[in-house]
Amino acid sequence: MSTPPIQTTVVGSYPIPDWLPVLPTRQALEDATSVVLKIQELAGIDLVADGELYRFDVNHPETNGMIDYFVRPLSGIRNEVTREELRRFRDEAGMAYRTEPAAVVEGPVGEGSLNLPRDFRRARALTRSRLKFTLTGPHMLSKVLLDHHYGSREALALDLARVLAAQVAEVEADVVQIDEANLPGSPHEGPWAAEAVNLVLDACRGERAVHLCFGNYAGQTVQQGAWEHLLDFMNRLRADHLVLEFAHRGYDELPSFRDLRPEIGIGLGVVDVKCNAIETPEVIARRLEHAERVLGPGRVRYIHPDCGFWMLKRSVADAKMRALPAGRDLYLRAGG
Repeated sequence: MSTPPIQTTVVGSYPIPDWLPVLPTRQALEDATSVVLKIQELAGIDLVADGELYRFDVNHPETNGMIDYFVRPLSGIRNEVTREELRRFRDEAGMAYRTEPAAVVEGPVGEGSLNLPRDFRRARALTRSRLKFTLTGPHMLSKVLLDHHYGSREALALDLARVLAAQVAEVEADVVQIDEANLPGSPHEGPWAAEAVNLVLDACRGERAVHLCFGNYAGQTVQQGAWEHLLDFMNRLRADHLVLEFAHRGYDELPSFRDLRPEIGIGLGVVDVKCNAIETPEVIARRLEHAERVLGPGRVRYIHPDCGFWMLKRSVADAKMRALPAGRDLYLRAGG
């Protein structure tokens, strides 16, 4: 079966099945992950993901484990935070939406007990489909930590990147996707953020992707900014494609991407995860047609939701997933 010129995928997360937190055994996690993968396969998704269920922490539901899962196992990190440290963190720029640091950096950062290859192998054994593996990037992780050791957020991000790169080097996914949801609100940090992200991208064994959005913190947008201010950062990346938020923001900013390096493919957000309305195939086809008209044929390589599905009801997430290949196929049949 030939690969369509525009593929469908998801960004990563999936709503936690109600029964998983009740008895979160290893077998229950594998069963739940199997369900998530099968739902994507039945929907016709070309590049599936594991749903990130293994990260879920009932004490940190607002980010679905996007932060704490990665930083808490690291060495050089202290998880207990004093009142004075809370005050200091709240005074730092660019983190107004978060009231507490995820942890405190007290020494050189090491991988500790973090084990992403194990997480990947669990999902790889449960599907024969093309599989994406996702992880939070070094820029975002550096922003949620209170640093008592490096004295430089750039240096902290580089060491975090080295830890992540060593782990990613053992992940044999078809696509590895690095999630950076803080940078769009801090485009001036793009040069050092790109250096750190590229360390991780260079370690990837398959296709390399970077997801950028303006925040999905408890289902809310938390970063202000514009895509045009991120073009320098994006053009520095050694990525094969980007995974971008558009449906919630609208498509007026698409012309900015004419200045994106042509070898970097565009992943187009065509499903809004911040509302429960189900996009029809016709809506998705029109959004895709508009993007290709603005950017030219061949620039859009993937369509997907804007962000992860974790805060939606499963029935809503499933319906939105089914609309993705239906809309893509409708567009291609019409001669797109």
